[in-house]
Amino acid sequence: METCYKIFTKEVLDQIHPNLESKRFGFEPEVTARVAKLAKRDKCRVYEIGISYSGRTYAEGKKIGWKDGIEAVWCVIKFNLFN
Repeated sequence: METCYKIFTKEVLDQIHPNLESKRFGFEPEVTARVAKLAKRDKCRVYEIGISYSGRTYAEGKKIGWKDGIEAVWCVIKFNLFN
């Protein structure tokens, strides 16, 4: 989920964009949860494609920390159970 690569059709973006709430690192769990709900209702199909990724170190500008992990977990719970 936290890969920074996501591709959508315009139709899918038009359905989820008006409802987006999150900023920062909560964005990816929210988008993933909303698209999963669309897929569950047969309104879109989700494909997973392998990518090659080399993460940055903190010295190279990595900005994510443990607080962002807690926020991501909260967003997963919030957007899957409460919305």
